Amino acid sequence: MPAKDFYHDTVVEALINDGWEITDDPLILSYGSRDLYVDLGAEKTTIAAQKGNLKIAVEIKSFLKASPVRDLEEAAGQYGVYKSILAETQSERILYLAVPKRSYETIFTEKLGQLILKSLKIKLLVFDDEKRRIIQWID
Repeated sequence: MPAKDFYHDTVVEALINDGWEITDDPLILSYGSRDLYVDLGAEKTTIAAQKGNLKIAVEIKSFLKASPVRDLEEAAGQYGVYKSILAETQSERILYLAVPKRSYETIFTEKLGQLILKSLKIKLLVFDDEKRRIIQWID
């Protein structure tokens, strides 16, 4: 299994504080002879009984490398792979890319970041790493 991301525990705490139950740490995606590991799987029971449980998969990215563009390339590629597998194996689960507030406010608000989010239909979970809470869900 891969090493946990720098912000792994922060995102776990933020999700729990937001009412989510962590069901998988990591969420294992098996496809063909390969196993891949999304950082987290979580569920939240909705109040309206007809909606049932919301299920998400969360891939956490720190964006701590020297090049935010390289971080974006890697995150977008990984997100695309996981999204494709989830569509085939767990279509009820929604994939989010969890990023710290400072990364959202830089690379993701720039023209390049906005293009990648829009064209690849990346859903973001923006968290405050100091307060350990979710500050925005972006569909």
